[in-house]
Amino acid sequence: MLGRAANGVYWMHRYLERAENTARLIDVGFHLALTRGDKQSADEEWKSVLTTTGQVEAYCRTHDDFGGPQVFNYLLRDKDNPGSVLQMVENARTNARVVRTSITNSVWEATNEGWMTLHDLLSRPVRESNLGEVLATVRRQSMLVRGALEGTMLRNEVFNFARIGTFIERADSTARILDVKYYVLLPSVAWVGSSLDNVQWETLLRSVAGNRAFTWLNPGSMDPKEIARFLILDGQFPRSLVFCYEKIRSNMAGLAKEYGHEVSAHELLRDAGARLHQTSIDEIFEGGLHEFLQDFIGKTVEIGNMIAADYRFIE
Repeated sequence: MLGRAANGVYWMHRYLERAENTARLIDVGFHLALTRGDKQSADEEWKSVLTTTGQVEAYCRTHDDFGGPQVFNYLLRDKDNPGSVLQMVENARTNARVVRTSITNSVWEATNEGWMTLHDLLSRPVRESNLGEVLATVRRQSMLVRGALEGTMLRNEVFNFARIGTFIERADSTARILDVKYYVLLPSVAWVGSSLDNVQWETLLRSVAGNRAFTWLNPGSMDPKEIARFLILDGQFPRSLVFCYEKIRSNMAGLAKEYGHEVSAHELLRDAGARLHQTSIDEIFEGGLHEFLQDFIGKTVEIGNMIAADYRFIE
């Protein structure tokens, strides 16, 4: 497979996953802002959403405050924001067009229809009254493409590159959400164990679509350490760090089988995955959760860059 085509499939699915993750972050930011007692605290919550997406500095160059509608319109539809959901969906469609002959009609149609739907929906400023509808549409369109991929694509190199892109982006997103949110959720230790405490932890889980799965496994519990363990080490949850790395490993193995050899990224991934599997949540907390997550994010970026180099992606 040509590097340009591999790059197109890989980034098509990274952009779609990133758009969905951004929508989930906006949703959690909106709900947490509603629980804050004053505008300053609500604005801090919106600022943390921008921080998680890595866009706070760019936002501050053109905006003076962190009011909700201003922030979520910037993240969703601002034409001058290359990290907006609308731009990411357009980038996914552009990449899909590049690899049009490598993907099925169903995958192309789902991607193209998703772009048309969101282009129309985001042609006007989003208000708080229709924010929920817009975010649900972003998530739904991403899932439709993912469903088309799972249901119609051959399990070949194209499928493997698509899945690798999806899970590298998802692993990075989960780590960043947990890193930014974990220590800023509670306004005071006095809230620990209160109804507000539980609402905020539940909203954190909601940002990664994990609130129901967590309560199934941990009925009646909202223990912070257990939530961290769930998001990092639970092999059943499809957005945990362990799960994402296992899927990347599986699809990288598929590439090795198809091409007849491994590349440098295989060894890098194997080492990172082994360290992740061999650690415990107690060891992570003893060494520092922030330090662990920063190391994980750096290693995930390194793996992505190595894959691009090994398979000669062309930007």
